Amino acid sequence: MSNISGVIKSIRDIFRKDPGLNGDAQRIEQLGWMIFLKLFDDKDKEKEILNPKYMSAIPAELQWRNWAEDDEGITGDELIQFINNQLFPQLKELVVTADNRLGVIIRNIFDGTNNYMKSGTTFRQAINKLNEIDFNSSKEHHIFNAIYEDILQGLATKKDTGEFYTPRAVTQFIVDMVNPKLGEKISDPACGTAGFLVCAIEHLHKQVKNIEDRNTLQETITGTELKPLPFMLSVINLITHDIEVPQIVNTDALSREYTSIKQADRVDIIVANPPFGGVVGDGMETNFPLNYRTKESADLFLILFIQMLKDGGRAGIVLPDGSLTGEGVKQRIRQKLLEDCNVHTIVRLPQSVFAPYATVNTNLIFFEKGKPTKEIWYYEHTLPEGQKAYSKTKPIRIEEFESIKQWWKNREESEASWKVSIKDIIERNYDLDIKNPNTVVEEVVYDRKAIISKLENNQSEISSILEELKSLA
Repeated sequence: MSNISGVIKSIRDIFRKDPGLNGDAQRIEQLGWMIFLKLFDDKDKEKEILNPKYMSAIPAELQWRNWAEDDEGITGDELIQFINNQLFPQLKELVVTADNRLGVIIRNIFDGTNNYMKSGTTFRQAINKLNEIDFNSSKEHHIFNAIYEDILQGLATKKDTGEFYTPRAVTQFIVDMVNPKLGEKISDPACGTAGFLVCAIEHLHKQVKNIEDRNTLQETITGTELKPLPFMLSVINLITHDIEVPQIVNTDALSREYTSIKQADRVDIIVANPPFGGVVGDGMETNFPLNYRTKESADLFLILFIQMLKDGGRAGIVLPDGSLTGEGVKQRIRQKLLEDCNVHTIVRLPQSVFAPYATVNTNLIFFEKGKPTKEIWYYEHTLPEGQKAYSKTKPIRIEEFESIKQWWKNREESEASWKVSIKDIIERNYDLDIKNPNTVVEEVVYDRKAIISKLENNQSEISSILEELKSLA
């Protein structure tokens, strides 16, 4: 078994020697498509053993085994010319039928991906290193998942890519609380690198007993992602978690007309962290009813989620404070949410949960469609004792949610939790940005005499220093 962590580190070191690669975002994209082709070919080999009639979606001459697997294979200018003039053009124009989901995924990945490397010799070194990983080895498979998670987490430190990563503790907590069951259709319409979907898969694996259950799991995990890099990474993420044909669509979920979503399209569960703070593409808001049109992406996604859920469907999502308050369209969207769904829980998170990428106040919103809200329970999640903020080296941990999980089963008001009736919320014009009324504020008692004495001493010291400076002038 190879040291996968060491292999990935070695490849990154090799990348730094190539003049064509600039910055971590490009290195991750380069590593991503290389891993995808190696992973895909390893899985193809496994399928060929199980089914001699199996035909890969990738043409033979473009399969990893036929141009990359041999350590003494093509290199230098010949390798770069093959990548740029054959591999990429042919995969971008891959001829596939509409029902060939794998073929469509491959075409979409390479349509939005680039080869940045300019040195064929350096490229061959990176390829040979990657060949040390066997994705069909069960031990390496699980270790690679952990390394891949680390790669994704690294995205969170890059301002232009951090939006694609939600802290693992947050995704796991949301999935645990929504508690999906095998057979329920699960969707993340803004899936980024598929962190929520992977957590759902791991949650459901405990319920898989046979091949039929495994097939059910394969067919009920769905997602949508617009941007090329996270789309590619989400596909890799699902394949490494044994989803043979990821049902991830490379498009903007907001581009679909609101009224076109019918009962057959609806899902049982939505777990998501929709992009917020951003502005949707030109005209995208016209896909939604006039009352709910806005340029704010998080608000439009919230309306979309409500429409996508079946009656009785459940959701656990991340929303910024900005979506909980405000007038006009924002107020109408919140009113619809509360009238169409039972918003039973809002967990308020510390500002630094998404640091260093973002430092906005965020909330975890849990609701069920089909019943109006009568009351909302709030829970204020606080930083661990002695910690001033979350950071890359001290991220939020799943263990920190244990107290909320215990409270969830038997809810009572406390310093951290409180309940608000729908009547009070309506009186507030559906404002959901409700601060903790039970926060204990420590009273600070000032000793005026001590303060005056300290100021006098400080003034005396300053006067002495000034006199000393004057004497030296």
